[in-house]
Amino acid sequence: MNDRNVVTGKNEMPICYSSEEARTVLDSLSAHIAIVDEDGIILDTNRAWRAFAVKSGMPDDYDSIGENYLDVCEAATGEEGEHTRAVAAGIRDVIAGRVDEFLHDYPCHSPDGPHWYYLRAIRMSGEGPVRVVVSHEEITALKQTEEALRESEAQLKQQKVELEEANIALKVLLKQREDDKTEIEQKVIANVKEMVMPYVEKLKRVSLKPKDKRVVEIIDSHLQDIISPMIQKLTNANIILTPQEIQVASLVKDGKASKEIADILNVAETTVHFHRKNLRKKFGLSNSQTNLRSYLISIS
Repeated sequence: MNDRNVVTGKNEMPICYSSEEARTVLDSLSAHIAIVDEDGIILDTNRAWRAFAVKSGMPDDYDSIGENYLDVCEAATGEEGEHTRAVAAGIRDVIAGRVDEFLHDYPCHSPDGPHWYYLRAIRMSGEGPVRVVVSHEEITALKQTEEALRESEAQLKQQKVELEEANIALKVLLKQREDDKTEIEQKVIANVKEMVMPYVEKLKRVSLKPKDKRVVEIIDSHLQDIISPMIQKLTNANIILTPQEIQVASLVKDGKASKEIADILNVAETTVHFHRKNLRKKFGLSNSQTNLRSYLISIS
């Protein structure tokens, strides 16, 4: 064929291709391409289109030319028919000029595995009879990548759910652990109060040698530390008190005045004031209006 196709470039200078050159370009494309007229009749196909037809079981010289592509699409049945009928409707819209371009991706699986294609139908420009270029480009790799991403996202979502559930379960276990710890502490305190302290009180009333009496006093002091909720809370808050500060704090909480505390502990009243000042400092009671006894009662 000696006629030439003319294409205008960006510099508006005409670039001419012969039909032979146009055929070479068409056959070099990987997309399966067919050119149809206004009735849907296939006028031409490229090498990729024909190779796919042969691969699908058609004769080696099969080229699809002369067949009505729209009729073939509309005659399909089953799940494939839903896609092919949509393709036929889209191509008719392009032929009628209702749209400039029609795009559609669809599955086309075969015995060798799953396949997906991307269809594009566009009306050729220029004067003359209507011509529509229909191209099918395989996008299997893209679809498989998309599917892998969806599966990955689903797995990540599931892992997130599992982590949240594990976190909730861990919080429940930690709460139970704290509850168990509190229950054990309460039982220990109750047992000491009910089963040990009465005997210590009896020992304190017995006439003992000074050395033995001192031992009983030490035992009593340590047991008081164990059963004192206030001391436990201070320990949990990392507030360390000296033994005499603990005694002063306990007596202040019981409502004793500084002079009474001094008499009980056999120390100077100034010493009690010194310990009270240290207690306020350790408890962070910088506001002079905050009552030390009220604070000690609140943490007991």
